[in-house]
Amino acid sequence: MPEPTPLLVKYLRLTREALARVAPATPERSFLRGATDDFLGMARSYLADAEHFSTAGDFDRALAAVSYAHGWLDAGVRLGLLDGGNDGDRFTLYR
Repeated sequence: MPEPTPLLVKYLRLTREALARVAPATPERSFLRGATDDFLGMARSYLADAEHFSTAGDFDRALAAVSYAHGWLDAGVRLGLLDGGNDGDRFTLYR
């Protein structure tokens, strides 16, 4: 079976690290907590899909899925739904 591309390996690692680093930034009982939970859920689901596709040797779909996963995390941090710990290496911060 072929090996995943270095780019896929990099983004799987980066997204796993990003998911481990983020935390909800919204109060538990706020209206926006539902959106926060949705962003985290989508990121986790797409990362799980990426890992499944990668294991199955479908590296194109794996790269697409991991890109979506990281996009959900990045958008959540940028919007202030998720706290990324001021990490400008893993997230696109506003300022």
